[in-house]
Amino acid sequence: MRSLSLLPILIAASGCVQVSAPERPIEINLNVNVKQEVLVRLQRDAQQLIEENPELFPR
Repeated sequence: MRSLSLLPILIAASGCVQVSAPERPIEINLNVNVKQEVLVRLQRDAQQLIEENPELFPR
């Protein structure tokens, strides 16, 4: 009876968790968001430049 009560403890103690670093570095690609932000800023800057200097950009 005593050996049955120790069984869950032995099963839980038998598992071992190992944590190791990956061989290759983890890469997080955020190019899409950065590119969008840059394009929007450039578009706003260009629009402002056109509005401030209409003689340079005739329609």
